[in-house]
Amino acid sequence: MVWYFDQTDMAEAKNILGNVSCIAGNVPSSIMMTGTSGQVKENCRKLIETCAPGGGYILAGGASIDKGNIANLKAMMEAAYEYGVYKG
Repeated sequence: MVWYFDQTDMAEAKNILGNVSCIAGNVPSSIMMTGTSGQVKENCRKLIETCAPGGGYILAGGASIDKGNIANLKAMMEAAYEYGVYKG
C-alpha cells in the first residue's frame, strides 16, 4: 500500500502511516512549474529529512503536470541522489 500526498503535513502522515504503509509525494506542482531549481531542491531535502528515516518514503510529485520546468525535474532528481541515500 502506498499513500500519495499533495498538500499534506508529511510529518503527521509519517507519524500515522509510517509503520504500516509507504508514503509518497508532496512535492508541490506549483514549485515544479514556477519555482526555482533551488526551491525545488530545498523542498525535496526537507521532505527526505522528514519522511525517509526508517524507510517507506518515495520522493514524488504531489500531482501530475503536463508541462514543467525540466531544470526543476533535474533539481528534484539531484536532491534524491544527494539526500535520499538510506544509511542502514
